[in-house]
Amino acid sequence: MLITQAFAQDAGTATATGLGSGFEMLILFVPLMVIWYFLLIRPQRAQMKKREETLSAIRRGDQIVLGGGLIGKVTKVIDEKEVEVEIADGVKVRALKSLVAEVRVKGEPVKADS
Repeated sequence: MLITQAFAQDAGTATATGLGSGFEMLILFVPLMVIWYFLLIRPQRAQMKKREETLSAIRRGDQIVLGGGLIGKVTKVIDEKEVEVEIADGVKVRALKSLVAEVRVKGEPVKADS
């Protein structure tokens, strides 16, 4: 006989755990989800909110770094999704705000005409 009696008994007890196993899994799963929420989901949401605030606060004169590594100065905010960036003297490009990797230097606020 290739299968000993001890192995046969172990296999039988694994399938006969009954209704308690579902409740036990729930007891283990709920704390895991709470830990997952506080360690991963909540900080990620806070980081996304901070990034959205930073992107919406981009103004003319800000120095930014684009996703490809280009550094430029914002010359014009076209709409809520696009900005015009001067990457060299006289060279202006339009870029999506979502591709802005970093806002390095905040520019001076635009002076209101009196």
